[in-house]
Amino acid sequence: MSLSANIINRKSWLEVATISDFPIQNIPFGVFLTKENVVTVGTRIGDFAIDLGALQQLNYFDGIDLTDDMFLQDTLNDFISDGKKTWRLVRNRIADIFDEKNPKLRENKNHKDVVIFKMDEVEMQLPVLIGDYTDFYSNKTHAINTGKIRNNPSENGLLPNWLHIPIGYHGRSSTIIPSGIAVNRPMGQYLPEGETTPVFGPSRMVDFELETAFITTDANIMGERIPINEAEDYIFGMVLMNDWSTRDIQKWESAPLGPFLSKNFATSISPWIITMDALEPFRTKGPKQDPAPFPYLQFKGKHNFDINLEVSLLPENGQETILSKTNSKYTYWSMIQQLVHHTSNGCRVNSGDMMGSGTISGTSPDSLGSMIEITWGGKNPIKLNDGTERKFLNDGDTVTIKGYSKNNGVRIGFGEVTSKLLPPFVRK
Repeated sequence: MSLSANIINRKSWLEVATISDFPIQNIPFGVFLTKENVVTVGTRIGDFAIDLGALQQLNYFDGIDLTDDMFLQDTLNDFISDGKKTWRLVRNRIADIFDEKNPKLRENKNHKDVVIFKMDEVEMQLPVLIGDYTDFYSNKTHAINTGKIRNNPSENGLLPNWLHIPIGYHGRSSTIIPSGIAVNRPMGQYLPEGETTPVFGPSRMVDFELETAFITTDANIMGERIPINEAEDYIFGMVLMNDWSTRDIQKWESAPLGPFLSKNFATSISPWIITMDALEPFRTKGPKQDPAPFPYLQFKGKHNFDINLEVSLLPENGQETILSKTNSKYTYWSMIQQLVHHTSNGCRVNSGDMMGSGTISGTSPDSLGSMIEITWGGKNPIKLNDGTERKFLNDGDTVTIKGYSKNNGVRIGFGEVTSKLLPPFVRK
């Protein structure tokens, strides 16, 4: 089936700025609350939110086999469960409806009034009901850096298993939140530097992690392994992700079982899911894998994606500082390898499950994806544009992650995931 939504010279009759993340070639999927307090599945073109539930009720998806309430729901899970053929048919149809040459909706004011909203008239929601969330540790630079910071700077930093398997841990789906929701500084137990007895209190080392994540469809039954050549069919799309972390709590609790309360207090994601079809033109090769992975993890072709990533910090009443610019192509273990390894023991993967990439860092100092790396564990504070310094995040700091791909004049973006760090929660 063709990817007609990706036609490079296609234009929309909706106004789209040249630098918009959401041209007609994007067609992301999300969930939003309208000004009439109706929750609906939607898409976005330029600065316009499009109510797919209203479009379906007006019969604009005739000929596509959809349940009557497919887009009249508060999550994308059912749509994602329908599979790749349906995703592509719907996305192509949306592109046709909003093509500048198609007058059907453009010339129908009554229909436009119930279908199209300005972005400032809607409130974005979490796009899927996330049943399970796994976070990987798939960037080699980040793994080496954090290994050296926590252990011995003179050593390699990688544990013996890292080059053989995609390392991951199971996070907490109950605290995954959409962009714009503030995060409270968590309380926890940690061992202060130079002390022998732990304390309980607010974390002193709250950190961000610049990541992407992918959303899956129903992939297998319990006991079934997904072969590497099929894995991509089960990935619906991608979001930006900030996997908030507390480095002091993490250091104290991680031996012997890895992160627990240091990671599960909040994970922020961008609200629009960018489909793999939209990202198809931006495929690229990832880093060379040496030693070669086991056969079940080996693949041919380009399975990484050229996505420019940026993270910035805005202090309360201060000036924004760009902390890092990097690219998702630096991920050592690709998404399909992560998914294949995840099911290699028969673990079931369902519609709406989310899997994070792990922190994405480049090799240069200006391309590191976390404060622990940027300040080398707090030993080298950074100076912000307003003259203040940071080892880790302060209360009142707002962290924003942005991402986009661009080639042949087409820019496909993710928008942003942004969140403010607040003081510890106080129960009234």
